[in-house]
Amino acid sequence: MKTILMLFASNIFMTFAWYWHLNNKDISLWKAILISWGIAFFEYCLTVPANRLGYFGGNFNGFQLKIAQEAITLIVFTVFAIFYLKEPFQWRYLLGFALILAAVYVMFKK
Repeated sequence: MKTILMLFASNIFMTFAWYWHLNNKDISLWKAILISWGIAFFEYCLTVPANRLGYFGGNFNGFQLKIAQEAITLIVFTVFAIFYLKEPFQWRYLLGFALILAAVYVMFKK
């Protein structure tokens, strides 16, 4: 569970690093890149230990870590897009996410 919580936290940082500047049109590209790198540093400080913990100390293999991380990314990004970017959520996004979550199920099925 610690691995999953750390991946959630790291994805919050990464989502902001990649997309925060979309609400800040006036900032120059080079500044957006430098600020994003600074934010992404914290993402790596959580992702690397989370993956090592899940792989070496947990019950995850590499494929499971990756698919879990992708599912977490979708959840975090959905919240970010709706509340920060103020984008509407459409039914086709839900269908696409459901298909990805089906992939998560398949990857973790014993």
